[in-house]
Amino acid sequence: MNLTERQKQIIEIVKENEPISGDRIAKYFGLNRATLRSDLAVLTMIGILDARTKVGYFYTGQDVNPLVFDQLFAIKVKELMVPPILVEQTLSVYDAITNLYLYDVNSLYVKNEENLLIGVISQKDLLRFSIGNANAEQTPVAMIMTRMPNIITVTPETTLLEAGNLLMQHQIDSLPVIDLKNKQSVVGKLTKTHVMNHFIYAGNDSNHI
Repeated sequence: MNLTERQKQIIEIVKENEPISGDRIAKYFGLNRATLRSDLAVLTMIGILDARTKVGYFYTGQDVNPLVFDQLFAIKVKELMVPPILVEQTLSVYDAITNLYLYDVNSLYVKNEENLLIGVISQKDLLRFSIGNANAEQTPVAMIMTRMPNIITVTPETTLLEAGNLLMQHQIDSLPVIDLKNKQSVVGKLTKTHVMNHFIYAGNDSNHI
């Protein structure tokens, strides 16, 4: 694994100032903490930094383990994605909410007549609309969904690290996985839960090596 220059600088800053908060680290770069979130997440996940609530970041003294990095981050989305739940754009908001609970998901992907992705609707979108609104049974999801091209997507060849960064940066629950040749053809779905489960399972496996 090759660390970025910024990640290397973060390590040096933590070494010299530990314990140090994420906000203080960000000030060294003239950035806000959210901008460094993915860098700090990577460095803690691979064991170079340790984060303690209300205390800050510490340098652990460990080197990068390429095998652990590959196991955690370098795998492709295609290895974790699941079949997407696609619904018609004419589906009512009420029925969409029913689908969420029926399939135990947090988002639905909306397709057109050619089965191409045209929108995404989340649990938050549906609940926000339905609270205090008596038209949930008559309103189609097309009226409140997020439309292309404002949908964040990945391909089967995207790495888990790249996908995780997108989920975190955009504060979304899932990513439609689209075909490499057809940007509107959905071939899968990756959620925050899939990513977290992968980290937990990989971490448990590494503890038994």
